[in-house]
Amino acid sequence: MSATKAVFVLVHGGFHNHSSWDKVTPILEAHGFVALTLDLPGAGVNAIAPTSLGLRPFDPAAFAAEPSPNGAVTQEERTQAVVALVKEAASLSDGRVILVGHSAGGMTVSAVAEQVPNLLLAVVYLSGFLVPNGMPLLAMLQHESLSSALAPRLFVGDPVAIGATRIHAGSTDEAYRSLLKASFYADVSESEFAHAASQLHCDESNAGALAPSQITPERFGTVPRHYIRTTQDRAIPLTGQDHMIATVDAAIGGKTTTHTLESSHSPFFSQPTAISKILVDIYVQSLAEQSAETP
Repeated sequence: MSATKAVFVLVHGGFHNHSSWDKVTPILEAHGFVALTLDLPGAGVNAIAPTSLGLRPFDPAAFAAEPSPNGAVTQEERTQAVVALVKEAASLSDGRVILVGHSAGGMTVSAVAEQVPNLLLAVVYLSGFLVPNGMPLLAMLQHESLSSALAPRLFVGDPVAIGATRIHAGSTDEAYRSLLKASFYADVSESEFAHAASQLHCDESNAGALAPSQITPERFGTVPRHYIRTTQDRAIPLTGQDHMIATVDAAIGGKTTTHTLESSHSPFFSQPTAISKILVDIYVQSLAEQSAETP
Protein backbone atom coordinates (compact mmCIF):
# COMPACT_ATOMS: atom_id res chain seq x y z
CA MET A 1 0.00 0.00 0.00
CA SER A 2 1.24 3.50 -0.80
CA ALA A 3 -0.35 6.86 -0.18
CA THR A 4 -0.94 9.32 -2.99
CA LYS A 5 -1.29 12.18 -0.52
CA ALA A 6 -0.31 12.46 3.12
CA VAL A 7 -0.67 9.85 5.83
CA PHE A 8 -2.43 10.97 8.98
CA VAL A 9 -1.24 9.30 12.19
CA LEU A 10 -4.04 9.71 14.72
CA VAL A 11 -3.23 9.35 18.43
CA HIS A 12 -6.02 8.93 20.96
CA GLY A 13 -6.26 10.60 24.35
CA GLY A 14 -6.32 9.34 27.90
CA PHE A 15 -8.68 6.44 28.74
CA HIS A 16 -9.54 6.13 25.02
CA ASN A 17 -8.24 3.89 22.24
CA HIS A 18 -7.97 3.81 18.45
CA SER A 19 -11.76 3.57 18.07
CA SER A 20 -11.95 7.31 18.85
CA TRP A 21 -11.12 7.84 15.18
CA ASP A 22 -13.57 5.35 13.66
CA LYS A 23 -15.78 8.09 12.19
CA VAL A 24 -12.87 10.21 10.97
CA THR A 25 -10.69 7.65 9.17
CA PRO A 26 -13.28 6.72 6.49
CA ILE A 27 -13.76 10.39 5.64
CA LEU A 28 -10.04 10.98 5.26
CA GLU A 29 -9.73 7.82 3.18
CA ALA A 30 -12.58 8.97 0.93
CA HIS A 31 -10.48 12.10 0.23
CA GLY A 32 -7.53 9.97 -0.87
CA PHE A 33 -5.52 9.92 2.34
CA VAL A 34 -4.27 7.05 4.46
CA ALA A 35 -5.09 7.23 8.18
CA LEU A 36 -3.22 5.09 10.69
CA THR A 37 -4.30 4.57 14.30
CA LEU A 38 -3.10 2.49 17.23
CA ASP A 39 -3.83 1.54 20.80
CA LEU A 40 -1.06 3.10 22.86
CA PRO A 41 0.75 0.92 25.43
CA GLY A 42 -1.62 0.57 28.38
CA ALA A 43 -4.67 1.50 26.28
CA GLY A 44 -7.36 -0.41 24.41
CA VAL A 45 -6.28 -3.99 23.74
CA ASN A 46 -3.07 -3.22 25.67
CA ALA A 47 -4.89 -2.21 28.86
CA ILE A 48 -5.19 -4.57 31.81
CA ALA A 49 -8.11 -3.90 34.13
CA PRO A 50 -7.80 -4.30 37.89
CA THR A 51 -9.38 -7.53 39.10
CA SER A 52 -11.76 -5.61 41.33
CA LEU A 53 -13.47 -4.07 38.31
CA GLY A 54 -15.01 -7.41 37.39
CA LEU A 55 -16.02 -8.62 40.84
CA ARG A 56 -19.72 -9.03 41.56
CA PRO A 57 -21.10 -7.61 43.66
CA PHE A 58 -18.95 -4.63 42.80
CA ASP A 59 -16.88 -3.32 45.71
CA PRO A 60 -16.16 0.41 45.27
CA ALA A 61 -13.62 0.45 48.10
CA ALA A 62 -11.63 -2.43 46.62
CA PHE A 63 -11.72 -0.80 43.18
CA ALA A 64 -10.45 2.48 44.61
CA ALA A 65 -7.56 0.77 46.43
CA GLU A 66 -6.26 -1.94 44.07
CA PRO A 67 -2.85 -1.16 42.53
CA SER A 68 -3.05 -0.62 38.78
CA PRO A 69 -1.88 -3.39 36.45
CA ASN A 70 -1.02 -0.55 34.01
CA GLY A 71 1.13 1.31 36.50
CA ALA A 72 4.42 0.30 34.88
CA VAL A 73 3.59 1.79 31.46
CA THR A 74 5.98 4.64 30.65
CA GLN A 75 5.67 7.71 28.46
CA GLU A 76 8.75 6.55 26.55
CA GLU A 77 6.96 3.32 25.58
CA ARG A 78 4.11 5.36 24.18
CA THR A 79 6.45 7.72 22.38
CA GLN A 80 8.33 4.88 20.71
CA ALA A 81 5.11 3.15 19.66
CA VAL A 82 4.06 6.29 17.79
CA VAL A 83 7.55 6.90 16.40
CA ALA A 84 7.36 3.42 14.85
CA LEU A 85 3.96 4.21 13.33
CA VAL A 86 5.21 7.55 11.98
CA LYS A 87 8.13 5.78 10.33
CA GLU A 88 5.70 3.33 8.73
CA ALA A 89 3.57 6.25 7.57
CA ALA A 90 6.61 8.03 6.13
CA SER A 91 7.47 4.95 4.08
CA LEU A 92 4.01 5.14 2.50
CA SER A 93 3.96 8.83 1.69
CA ASP A 94 7.43 10.11 0.80
CA GLY A 95 7.60 11.73 4.22
CA ARG A 96 4.23 13.48 4.08
CA VAL A 97 3.04 12.65 7.59
CA ILE A 98 0.62 14.70 9.67
CA LEU A 99 0.63 13.69 13.32
CA VAL A 100 -2.54 14.35 15.32
CA GLY A 101 -2.94 14.00 19.09
CA HIS A 102 -6.12 14.30 21.15
CA SER A 103 -6.16 15.39 24.80
CA ALA A 104 -3.41 13.61 26.79
CA GLY A 105 -2.18 12.24 23.46
CA GLY A 106 -0.75 15.72 22.97
CA MET A 107 2.10 14.78 25.31
CA THR A 108 2.99 11.86 23.07
CA VAL A 109 2.83 13.73 19.78
CA SER A 110 5.05 16.48 21.22
CA ALA A 111 7.63 13.88 22.21
CA VAL A 112 7.43 12.27 18.78
CA ALA A 113 7.80 15.62 17.00
CA GLU A 114 10.93 16.25 19.06
CA GLN A 115 12.39 12.88 18.08
CA VAL A 116 11.54 12.73 14.37
CA PRO A 117 10.80 16.28 13.19
CA ASN A 118 12.15 15.50 9.71
CA LEU A 119 9.36 12.97 9.12
CA LEU A 120 6.47 15.35 9.85
CA LEU A 121 4.63 17.75 7.59
CA ALA A 122 2.74 19.10 10.62
CA VAL A 123 1.74 18.24 14.17
CA VAL A 124 -1.87 18.86 15.23
CA TYR A 125 -3.36 19.10 18.72
CA LEU A 126 -7.08 18.36 19.03
CA SER A 127 -7.85 19.92 22.39
CA GLY A 128 -4.52 18.39 23.33
CA PHE A 129 -2.02 19.01 26.06
CA LEU A 130 0.58 21.31 24.51
CA VAL A 131 3.04 21.71 27.35
CA PRO A 132 6.31 23.69 27.47
CA ASN A 133 9.67 22.04 27.96
CA GLY A 134 10.28 20.65 31.45
CA MET A 135 6.64 20.72 32.57
CA PRO A 136 4.59 17.54 33.12
CA LEU A 137 0.94 17.21 32.20
CA LEU A 138 -0.09 17.20 35.87
CA ALA A 139 1.47 20.61 36.49
CA MET A 140 -0.37 22.06 33.51
CA LEU A 141 -3.63 20.46 34.65
CA GLN A 142 -3.23 22.27 37.98
CA HIS A 143 -2.88 25.69 36.31
CA GLU A 144 -5.68 28.14 37.10
CA SER A 145 -6.73 28.29 33.44
CA LEU A 146 -7.85 24.65 33.73
CA SER A 147 -9.48 25.01 37.14
CA SER A 148 -13.00 24.51 35.75
CA ALA A 149 -12.13 21.13 34.20
CA LEU A 150 -14.68 18.47 35.13
CA ALA A 151 -12.54 15.42 34.36
CA PRO A 152 -10.58 15.41 37.66
CA ARG A 153 -13.88 14.92 39.47
CA LEU A 154 -14.15 11.52 37.77
CA PHE A 155 -10.97 10.20 39.36
CA VAL A 156 -11.32 7.28 41.77
CA GLY A 157 -8.89 6.45 44.58
CA ASP A 158 -5.45 7.85 45.37
CA PRO A 159 -3.34 8.01 42.17
CA VAL A 160 -0.12 7.79 44.17
CA ALA A 161 -1.22 4.66 46.00
CA ILE A 162 -2.60 2.83 42.96
CA GLY A 163 -0.02 4.06 40.45
CA ALA A 164 -2.55 5.44 38.01
CA THR A 165 -5.35 7.88 37.42
CA ARG A 166 -8.51 5.76 37.54
CA ILE A 167 -12.06 6.28 36.30
CA HIS A 168 -15.10 3.99 36.40
CA ALA A 169 -16.54 4.27 32.91
CA GLY A 170 -18.96 1.41 33.51
CA SER A 171 -20.45 2.94 36.64
CA THR A 172 -24.23 2.67 36.95
CA ASP A 173 -24.38 5.69 39.25
CA GLU A 174 -26.39 8.28 37.33
CA ALA A 175 -24.55 11.27 38.78
CA TYR A 176 -21.20 9.78 37.82
CA ARG A 177 -22.37 8.91 34.31
CA SER A 178 -23.74 12.42 33.85
CA LEU A 179 -20.39 13.84 34.90
CA LEU A 180 -18.59 11.49 32.47
CA LYS A 181 -20.82 12.61 29.60
CA ALA A 182 -20.44 16.29 30.50
CA SER A 183 -16.66 15.93 30.71
CA PHE A 184 -16.03 14.17 27.41
CA TYR A 185 -19.17 13.86 25.30
CA ALA A 186 -21.62 16.66 26.05
CA ASP A 187 -22.74 17.03 22.43
CA VAL A 188 -23.28 13.38 21.46
CA SER A 189 -26.47 11.35 21.70
CA GLU A 190 -27.15 9.05 24.63
CA SER A 191 -26.62 5.97 22.48
CA GLU A 192 -23.31 7.30 21.15
CA PHE A 193 -22.26 8.15 24.69
CA ALA A 194 -23.04 4.61 25.86
CA HIS A 195 -20.93 3.17 23.06
CA ALA A 196 -18.04 5.58 23.67
CA ALA A 197 -18.04 4.88 27.41
CA SER A 198 -17.96 1.14 26.75
CA GLN A 199 -14.65 1.58 24.92
CA LEU A 200 -12.86 3.37 27.76
CA HIS A 201 -10.23 1.70 29.91
CA CYS A 202 -10.11 2.65 33.56
CA ASP A 203 -6.43 3.29 34.31
CA GLU A 204 -3.92 5.77 32.95
CA SER A 205 -0.41 5.20 34.31
CA ASN A 206 0.92 8.06 36.40
CA ALA A 207 4.04 8.07 34.23
CA GLY A 208 2.20 9.89 31.46
CA ALA A 209 1.06 12.63 33.82
CA LEU A 210 4.42 13.02 35.55
CA ALA A 211 6.89 12.79 32.66
CA PRO A 212 8.19 16.28 31.83
CA SER A 213 7.60 17.56 28.32
CA GLN A 214 10.82 17.55 26.31
CA ILE A 215 10.55 19.92 23.37
CA THR A 216 13.18 22.23 21.91
CA PRO A 217 13.12 25.04 19.34
CA GLU A 218 15.79 23.23 17.32
CA ARG A 219 13.72 20.07 16.75
CA PHE A 220 10.07 20.32 17.84
CA GLY A 221 10.08 23.99 16.91
CA THR A 222 10.84 23.23 13.26
CA VAL A 223 7.56 21.32 12.77
CA PRO A 224 4.55 23.47 11.79
CA ARG A 225 2.04 23.10 14.60
CA HIS A 226 -1.72 23.48 14.63
CA TYR A 227 -4.24 23.52 17.45
CA ILE A 228 -7.94 22.70 17.07
CA ARG A 229 -9.72 24.61 19.83
CA THR A 230 -12.96 23.14 21.18
CA THR A 231 -15.06 25.91 22.63
CA GLN A 232 -17.53 23.84 24.70
CA ASP A 233 -14.85 21.61 26.20
CA ARG A 234 -15.27 20.70 29.88
CA ALA A 235 -12.28 18.34 30.09
CA ILE A 236 -9.70 20.87 28.85
CA PRO A 237 -11.50 24.23 29.05
CA LEU A 238 -10.93 26.75 26.28
CA THR A 239 -9.11 29.05 28.70
CA GLY A 240 -6.61 26.26 29.31
CA GLN A 241 -6.23 25.52 25.61
CA ASP A 242 -5.44 29.15 24.87
CA HIS A 243 -3.05 29.36 27.81
CA MET A 244 -1.09 26.35 26.53
CA ILE A 245 -0.89 27.74 23.00
CA ALA A 246 0.39 31.11 24.22
CA THR A 247 2.85 29.56 26.67
CA VAL A 248 4.46 27.23 24.14
CA ASP A 249 4.57 29.91 21.44
CA ALA A 250 6.42 32.19 23.84
CA ALA A 251 8.84 29.47 24.92
CA ILE A 252 9.53 27.79 21.58
CA GLY A 253 9.09 30.65 19.13
CA GLY A 254 6.94 30.68 16.04
CA LYS A 255 3.19 30.67 16.10
CA THR A 256 0.72 27.84 16.51
CA THR A 257 -1.98 28.04 13.82
CA THR A 258 -5.37 27.74 15.46
CA HIS A 259 -8.67 26.33 14.24
CA THR A 260 -11.91 26.44 16.20
CA LEU A 261 -14.85 24.08 16.60
CA GLU A 262 -18.00 24.72 18.59
CA SER A 263 -17.82 21.31 20.22
CA SER A 264 -17.20 19.32 23.37
CA HIS A 265 -13.98 17.44 24.10
CA SER A 266 -14.70 14.69 21.57
CA PRO A 267 -15.63 16.17 18.17
CA PHE A 268 -14.43 12.99 16.44
CA PHE A 269 -17.80 11.60 17.59
CA SER A 270 -20.01 14.69 17.31
CA GLN A 271 -18.44 16.44 14.29
CA PRO A 272 -16.27 13.98 12.33
CA THR A 273 -16.87 15.78 9.02
CA ALA A 274 -15.80 19.11 10.46
CA ILE A 275 -12.69 17.57 12.04
CA SER A 276 -11.79 15.89 8.76
CA LYS A 277 -12.19 19.14 6.82
CA ILE A 278 -9.82 20.92 9.17
CA LEU A 279 -7.26 18.13 8.81
CA VAL A 280 -7.47 18.23 5.01
CA ASP A 281 -7.11 22.02 5.09
CA ILE A 282 -4.02 21.62 7.28
CA TYR A 283 -2.56 19.26 4.68
CA VAL A 284 -3.19 21.77 1.89
CA GLN A 285 -1.70 24.61 3.93
CA SER A 286 1.32 22.52 4.90
CA LEU A 287 2.03 21.58 1.30
CA ALA A 288 1.83 25.21 0.25
CA GLU A 289 4.22 26.26 3.03
CA GLN A 290 6.62 23.47 2.12
CA SER A 291 6.59 24.49 -1.53
CA ALA A 292 7.22 28.12 -0.63
CA GLU A 293 10.28 27.13 1.40
CA THR A 294 11.74 24.92 -1.37
CA PRO A 295 14.19 26.82 -3.63
